Amino acid sequence: MTHPSGTQPAFRRTPLNAEERARGEIAFSQLVVEHLTTQGRFRITADSPEMTDLWQAVARRAGETLRRPVVSYANGRDIVITFAQEAPGLTSQA
Repeated sequence: MTHPSGTQPAFRRTPLNAEERARGEIAFSQLVVEHLTTQGRFRITADSPEMTDLWQAVARRAGETLRRPVVSYANGRDIVITFAQEAPGLTSQA
């Protein structure tokens, strides 16, 4: 296929199928657990709603594995996963 001079074809991401998503959730949650236990937080670029959803599922799984409250928050480009008491903007209410 030819493209007009100086232009690039638009990047199109193929959505993950159910098996790929499940495998990714398991593998990524192991990585996140390791980062949380050694550094207290994990940050990654999540540049699509699908990836944000995947990383939020990874955060839930990591919390279940660690048996501690884990939260994730996104700013539209990056997502940060951390322990609940360390998340900015969260306060305990008595």
